[in-house]
Amino acid sequence: MADSMRRLLEQLYRTESGRILATLIRLLGDFDRAEESLHEALRAALEQWPAEGIPENPVAWLISTGRFKGIDRLRREARAVSSLDAIEATSFDPLVAMSDGSVPDDHLRLIFICCHPALPAESRAALALREICGLTTEEIARAFLSSPAATAQRIVRAKNTIRDDRLPYEVPPPAELPARLASALQVIYLVFNEGYSASAGDSLTRPDLSGEAIRLGRLVHSLLPDPEVKGLLALMLLHESRRQARTAADGEIILLDEQDRSLWDRTLIAEGIVLVNAALGAGRVGPYTLQAAIAAVHAKASGSAATDWAGLVTWYDRLLRLHSSPVVALNRAVAVAMRDGPAAGLELVDGLIRDGHLDDYHLLYSARADLCRRLGKTDEARASYTQALANTRQGPERRFLERRLRELG
Repeated sequence: MADSMRRLLEQLYRTESGRILATLIRLLGDFDRAEESLHEALRAALEQWPAEGIPENPVAWLISTGRFKGIDRLRREARAVSSLDAIEATSFDPLVAMSDGSVPDDHLRLIFICCHPALPAESRAALALREICGLTTEEIARAFLSSPAATAQRIVRAKNTIRDDRLPYEVPPPAELPARLASALQVIYLVFNEGYSASAGDSLTRPDLSGEAIRLGRLVHSLLPDPEVKGLLALMLLHESRRQARTAADGEIILLDEQDRSLWDRTLIAEGIVLVNAALGAGRVGPYTLQAAIAAVHAKASGSAATDWAGLVTWYDRLLRLHSSPVVALNRAVAVAMRDGPAAGLELVDGLIRDGHLDDYHLLYSARADLCRRLGKTDEARASYTQALANTRQGPERRFLERRLRELG
């Protein structure tokens, strides 16, 4: 019984802790206090549920219990009396809140406070990945090619700024939305990416995160139908349409050119293409819209051989002019390899390696290994696969690279 209860709570923590935490932050007014209260609520559930039974609505129970734990902690510490009075005076029924939709929308409030302009730009995304995705400091540091100590300092400083400056935990009024939009879209896309391709662990994807990012994207689109909002929503939908085909039954990776495209979700593709066409027609084209246009080229093709690789290179050229990035340059190199042959792609990839901006990026060495393999350069392919393997922490990607190494002999 205890083991099954623990597994249930672990599953709840994985899938629901983000929105529970977002609501507790609003109710308790402090990031650290909310995190402590969430963990106290989980401990209480582990103690009480085996004897009392699982509540009808576990999420509402955890929110309510976390709120009371936070109030109790404030009483024990005998401080922040005004905060305690305000928290206790707040009328809150978690079941009512969940039924009227306000609990999920606490996620949107959390996104906007994480990307508040009062916070340094480098702190916004780190705070969002910590509080919304639940990533560890080490995982966030790897994502930004930074040290865990520096990442932790950024997160702490951001929380202190929110607390000390009393930044409002709210969706900004319409007049302020455009100025906050770029940061909000970046945060939503970071959440989606972590769901679409997890940075670590034994699963390639986290559907709870990518699904929540799409929901938030739709909500922002309803608030401000900006072309880049359309572009980001289109990009997420087009990527999400491929989810079922990206892994085998045993969870192993299936590369794009080997995927069964009959498994792609045509409803999501159709919606994504409508959105990207609308964004492209708006006249002001941003990086999310260009990435969505690239995803649309793949979505329209019946297979790798039928893909318009020349058109993809052109889209990547436009994206690089607008948003110069070594990762975009790597993706362009892969498209060039498909258009002009692996030798042309390898020359570009080797240039990126010499530049040194992606030294710890496993996909750079994985791409080089694949190009060398296609050219019959077995020793170089083996060395690059080994380097890629050293730089990844995700189980399916590690097993894929190990399989490639075995295939080389």
